[in-house]
Amino acid sequence: MTQPGRIYGVGLGPGAQDLMSVRAHRLLTSARHVAFFRKAGRMGQARRIAGDLLPETAQELPMEYPVTTEIPFTDPRYNDCLAEFYSECIERLLAIAESGEDVVVLCEGDPFFYGSFMHLYTRLQDRVPVEVVPGITGMSGAWTATGQPVTWGDDILTVLMATLPEAELTRRIRETDAAVVMKIGRNLSRLRRAVSEAGRLTDAWLVEYAAMPEQRVRPLAEVGDTAPYFSTLVIHGNGRRP
Repeated sequence: MTQPGRIYGVGLGPGAQDLMSVRAHRLLTSARHVAFFRKAGRMGQARRIAGDLLPETAQELPMEYPVTTEIPFTDPRYNDCLAEFYSECIERLLAIAESGEDVVVLCEGDPFFYGSFMHLYTRLQDRVPVEVVPGITGMSGAWTATGQPVTWGDDILTVLMATLPEAELTRRIRETDAAVVMKIGRNLSRLRRAVSEAGRLTDAWLVEYAAMPEQRVRPLAEVGDTAPYFSTLVIHGNGRRP
């Protein structure tokens, strides 16, 4: 029987090629099969980060999301649609791995931090060898872009999604020392209301495209009502220090 290949979930870091790990770089530059998620009609952010590091002979396997924001998260159809999509992705990856070939799956940031690869990992781990290569998270790139430490001493850092109910966002931002908020996009207006209600508006920074050529850092109070998908809110802690 053919020895199965290995599937690698490779964290590419926040956006700049020189912020990925040596192990990630080695896997990319020697890959024979490369898979990555993307929205239909787009290159995909992970593929853009990989850029010209992939060999010209590498076989590319785009995995195009059937939905992103077209159906509300609370609609049962959303999970059903994505579950079917991930099952289809698994079959395509398994076909390659079971033929004895390795597959590199490109992942933005870290594969185990709110990444789509997690949904593949849980379905694959008992069927073929799977290895995860950690990467610098996007939020690390965001708070570094502000030029300020995000936590000091005993500060508690809370990571939130802007898709949470506004009251929940307000409560958690009010109760923490430092905060990072992701998945902003069309939720920016109500996120700003939550930050303001929590009394942290003057402390909040919006970072767009952290560690990418388009990087932009602004106080949240000076931002309009829209933000690109790759935006992160950072509220710095101010805790104990010598």
